[in-house]
Amino acid sequence: MDYVREKLMITTERLVLRLFQTPDAAAVATLCNNYNIYKNTLYLPYPYSLNDALSWMGNHYDNFMADKNYEFAVTDKETGELFGAIALSNNKIFNHGEIAYWIGEPFWENGYATEAAQSILQFAFEEKKLHKVFARYFLSNLASGKVMEKIGMKKEGMLKEHVIKDSKYEDLVYYGIINENDQ
Repeated sequence: MDYVREKLMITTERLVLRLFQTPDAAAVATLCNNYNIYKNTLYLPYPYSLNDALSWMGNHYDNFMADKNYEFAVTDKETGELFGAIALSNNKIFNHGEIAYWIGEPFWENGYATEAAQSILQFAFEEKKLHKVFARYFLSNLASGKVMEKIGMKKEGMLKEHVIKDSKYEDLVYYGIINENDQ
């Protein structure tokens, strides 16, 4: 991972993680207007419109500058094509953050979520000096859990029927990792 502070950009072997820009809204709306993305995310609406994308992107820069939340577009390093999004929250009181991500269905099974998650974890520990990073997923979305395991997170527990999605209670599985350099 290479973080360029002046550009608010992270680069990896195959990806560039950067702030969203207004022209990205159409691609975000297209990728998120997908039931398979919706059913695996906690807060995404469905159907998903261009206005939803613009509204969601509206505060990204301010949140980044305020050290609250870091929302990155996950893009192809060569072409710039948008694959999805990854975010890290920053809870300053507890010195921890949560990773959340989605990758558009046409780009599944290419390792993009894992590569982006590994880089955002490194960003959390090396740049933001967080003590702990956690993530959660619906028990029905095992692929997300595999991403968390691949980046070294450990299962910490499950909250049974913790949230409602489409009028059905869902279990949330929590994973976490401690910054070993923060001991």
